[in-house]
Amino acid sequence: MTVNRKKLGLIVNPIAGMGGRVGLKGSDGEEILRQARQLGATPTAPGRALRTLLALASLTDQIEVITYPAEMGAMGARQAGFAPRVIGQIRTDRTTADDTRRAAAEMAALEVDLLLFAGGDGTARNVYEAIGLSIPALGIPAGVKIHSGVYATTPNRAAQLAAMYLRGQVRAFSELEVMDIDEEAFRKGRVSARLYGYLKVPLERRFTQGAKAASSNSANEDAARLSIAEQIVETMKPGGLYIIGSGTTPRAIMQRLGLPNTLLGIDAVMDGNLVAADLNESRLLKLIVNHKTRIIVTPIGGQGYVFGRGNQQLSPEVIKKSGIENIIVAATPDKLASLQRRPLLVDTGDNQVDDMLRGYVRVVTGFREEMVYKVS
Repeated sequence: MTVNRKKLGLIVNPIAGMGGRVGLKGSDGEEILRQARQLGATPTAPGRALRTLLALASLTDQIEVITYPAEMGAMGARQAGFAPRVIGQIRTDRTTADDTRRAAAEMAALEVDLLLFAGGDGTARNVYEAIGLSIPALGIPAGVKIHSGVYATTPNRAAQLAAMYLRGQVRAFSELEVMDIDEEAFRKGRVSARLYGYLKVPLERRFTQGAKAASSNSANEDAARLSIAEQIVETMKPGGLYIIGSGTTPRAIMQRLGLPNTLLGIDAVMDGNLVAADLNESRLLKLIVNHKTRIIVTPIGGQGYVFGRGNQQLSPEVIKKSGIENIIVAATPDKLASLQRRPLLVDTGDNQVDDMLRGYVRVVTGFREEMVYKVS
């Protein structure tokens, strides 16, 4: 009996995420890519796509993978044991947004049952521009900034949701947001986000991350952040190196110390003084060698990510060298309430480190106030 195989489209943006660990806050534009390579950045998206494909390998006889050449999908599909149908062509030695749009449009014309794409917000925007709501799609998270709600929470979750949908176990869809920001403004500490449209995503809310929620600047939230800052500053130990993560809650800590702050970057302080600002992974690794180090982070509003979104400088190696026990999570009660009891999330790119971080963590929520919260 002939099995009617499902058609799985696959697009990988091989340059997505390259700016993360080197502290460039994105990968858009030739100049940024040149800087990223000079700083030693290496591609991360192909590896994250491969994790998804390996988790789908048991379905090789049930699905046909349709993809673009080389690093845009064919290479990873073959590594995972698939015999993909390779379509189209890449017109230059480096992939572009036009390649993504063209690949998505060709896969929509072939009526793939599901389009999987690996990248960040720019990639999601390109896919939306090509297919709109015409076919189901799902993102494999691989970018630096991922504000869009069309991505699975991790590459493994992308595989789980794709498999469930292709087996007919998920039949409903949700039209989820495609967001993108002005990267140049982002590098200057301003978040200018825009809604571009929606993609039709298989509906299983446990597996998709949702769109990032903007930080509240209400008087109550400002007071809550200052209360958290007071608690953390009071408990800072002499001679300790404190790595201050990105976001408005860590910014309040820097304000309490009277120090300048890289709102969307990583700073380091010791004994009330700024040691270094806007650090990348390599500089962090050099700094923490000779110091007892603590990392202060806050979850992303609406999504709950503690590591793996917008702070890739805090890499698995940095986390391991600092020590899991030396991570301080801080969040206002309203930010935690916005998660609607969903757990905090980690997606560092290293399964071992993610496993070490899972469980329960104490979250500083105010002056001498804490709560225990689940990390998943």
